[in-house]
Amino acid sequence: MAYDEDLADRIRVAIGKVEIDGPLTEKRMFGGLAFLVAGNMAVAASGRGGLMLRVEPAETAALLEQPHAAPMEMRGREMAGWLRVDAAGVESDEDLQRWVELGLDRAGSLPRK
Repeated sequence: MAYDEDLADRIRVAIGKVEIDGPLTEKRMFGGLAFLVAGNMAVAASGRGGLMLRVEPAETAALLEQPHAAPMEMRGREMAGWLRVDAAGVESDEDLQRWVELGLDRAGSLPRK
């Protein structure tokens, strides 16, 4: 499945509303389109639908209580500090903005690559 190009465009708009410390790049990864801050993946329009995002690992459990959020799994293993948000969880621009900002904050807090 290809990533949702409309969602990728909405992510671009959401990112444009935030001041970012470091260069922003786009890269095709994991069947989707990832948005990286200073070389660190922040969010992605997932090839499986919905959004993937990087979060503070200590906040993962609380964020998983949010509607439509699930742990990110790779090869059957949950990835600490990563979430999936299904398409229903990013239908509104406000919800998408909130998730995108979480991903940008976390990626921006990491050392530049």
